[in-house]
Amino acid sequence: MTRPHAKMRAASATHPLPGRPRQPLAVTVIGGGISGLATAGLLARDGHAVQLLEQSGTLGGRAGRWESGGFHFDTGPSWYLMPEVIDHWFRLMGSSAADELRLTRLDPGYRVFFEGHDQPVDVPAGRAGAVGLFESLSPGTGEALARYLDDAQDAYVVALERFLYDDFSSLRGLAHRDVLRRGPRLAAMLGQSLHGRIARRFPDRREQQILGYPAVFLGTTPYRAPALYQLMSHLDLSQGVLYPEGGFAALVDAMVRLAVAAGVQIRTGARVTRIVTGPAPGGPRVEGVVWTDDDGREHRKGASIVVGAADLHHLETEILPEDLRTHPEHVWDRRDPGPGAVLACLGVRGPLPQLAHHSLFFTGDWRDTFQRIDRGAAPAEATSVYVSRTSATDPGVAPPGCESLFVLVPSAAAPEWGRGGVDGAGAPGIEAVADAAVRQIAAWAGIPDLPERIVVRRTYGPADFAEGVNAWRGGALGLAHTLAQSAFLRPANVSRTVDGLLYAGASVRPGIGVPMCLISAELVLKRVRGVRAPGPLGPPVVPLRACDVSEAAPPAHDREGVPWPT
Repeated sequence: MTRPHAKMRAASATHPLPGRPRQPLAVTVIGGGISGLATAGLLARDGHAVQLLEQSGTLGGRAGRWESGGFHFDTGPSWYLMPEVIDHWFRLMGSSAADELRLTRLDPGYRVFFEGHDQPVDVPAGRAGAVGLFESLSPGTGEALARYLDDAQDAYVVALERFLYDDFSSLRGLAHRDVLRRGPRLAAMLGQSLHGRIARRFPDRREQQILGYPAVFLGTTPYRAPALYQLMSHLDLSQGVLYPEGGFAALVDAMVRLAVAAGVQIRTGARVTRIVTGPAPGGPRVEGVVWTDDDGREHRKGASIVVGAADLHHLETEILPEDLRTHPEHVWDRRDPGPGAVLACLGVRGPLPQLAHHSLFFTGDWRDTFQRIDRGAAPAEATSVYVSRTSATDPGVAPPGCESLFVLVPSAAAPEWGRGGVDGAGAPGIEAVADAAVRQIAAWAGIPDLPERIVVRRTYGPADFAEGVNAWRGGALGLAHTLAQSAFLRPANVSRTVDGLLYAGASVRPGIGVPMCLISAELVLKRVRGVRAPGPLGPPVVPLRACDVSEAAPPAHDREGVPWPT
């Protein structure tokens, strides 16, 4: 949804960004996901002539959507974190998140069901509530959590100011006094796993899992993620979790609206098959792309800048000549694609108050879940599962008296498992994983008739990611945030071999997730402008004001509508 005055703000998107843009250039952006839309919008608003080419018939990439029988589902991102980063992109586009979206702060932020414990745990919104929760779970750990969150906030601030908005074309930023002053602490956090850091401070397994699960957002595990990523707990425990009415589909729609207002020409059903290069004094340089439409007709589009905002493996190994690849096939043997996923969109008859907007189901043997992912094995009958019941906050995503559930089971990145389907028509292995997840949710949450109440069902498997968004090995998120694939060790936003070829998205710096993809778009803008200094362009990145966010309302079946933010 858009606020009444948002159209006026969108119209201002044709005004240039602050600073000094370069001479207008012809730009082609490959891919219409979050990073592609964000990059195209920023470059168009900076005065460039931008065309975006998307192979599918819809925009959003991994931030997909599906509708059936009056049920609406996000099929990708569903946790609205780092709101100041998302708002910063909107402000660069001449608007704001508050102008374009109806945001609600969830309270509880999420509910966790732990194997071996009869009662779930609600994680409240805000630092004070989280500290109180930990103290109730294990006396004495409330104070430990307060110190942990202090460190998490400090790590987040330095990451935001010194690392995330830096393309590391120079390492001078690492010599900044803010980084040097924290040098010993940062080194210790990089040399330790997230789980190791947590386990030394929090004896209760439930607390360890609450603090460790955000590693999955980073495409890795708490046993492999560097302890520096404890900064994620600042996001979900201190800042809290927001929800945009209409889901992330509403975010995508707002981005499309602003990009088009800025002058971006968008073509869907346009599959890029080749990046065209030509000789130049400094070496090969992009000249454009070749793409085919849905009727198989081939087209050629000239460009001075090409931005690959699709999966990096696909861009480098499928549409770039072999002799011009910065990341040839053999390099990928040493990389970690992160987990895949089995997804299920479920339309359910009747209310489900047992589930919060976000619910997590954690098994006692967490290591087994992650080890199965690493070795490519199928999930156990009971595994770690995430459920989004968006209808708890947003009544518009389900028919009256019904609920919309999105279920995610982390799995191996194994496209050979096959694709999902509608009403059980997916690959047998995919449907079996979804069936097991439904049985587990029903048993753990006390909803014995859940399977019989499902009236709409669609599943997705790793092959859907491989075929739908060209994800390397069917990864659901992007390259895992292991130590070897973080910060300046992650693939860069620029080709080393082809002048004018730039990259954005979850495969490159700074990494996985909607906010990171928005930052990658800004890194491309900075590269086009010739800006090498760390930090964001334009207005500072500042937290959203309380008046721009609504507090969580009662469950959907107890109320009417969602209030506007005030």
